[in-house]
Amino acid sequence: MTKRNKMIYWIATIWLSLGMASTGIVQLIKMKEEADMMLHLGYPLYFLTIIGVWKILGVVAVLIPKFPLVKEWAYAGFIFVMSGAVFSHLAAGDGAKEFFGPILLLILTVISWYFRPLDRKTDVVINRK
Repeated sequence: MTKRNKMIYWIATIWLSLGMASTGIVQLIKMKEEADMMLHLGYPLYFLTIIGVWKILGVVAVLIPKFPLVKEWAYAGFIFVMSGAVFSHLAAGDGAKEFFGPILLLILTVISWYFRPLDRKTDVVINRK
């Protein structure tokens, strides 16, 4: 892995982790603005706890060494949660301000996943015949 790619990976991963952890904490404490947004989108408030826990666990999985398969699941979960947020805001008719956070976290997820070091990748080989 080149020094450039390593820097890209760590910058994206740190920003992704900060974004997911901070929003996860806000969801776990059920901050009023977050609860209001969840109701605006038409979801029950208990989703805040579920999504908050998933985000925190995903951050832990992405940051700890080893366990590459768990990291793949965490990255996939981040994609599911953030793409769900984007489409939920679209369905609710929200403006660009509400899309910015989820889209930024989606982009950071893809960049972090793409530039991750070899020791953080699964070594699953697909046998094609």
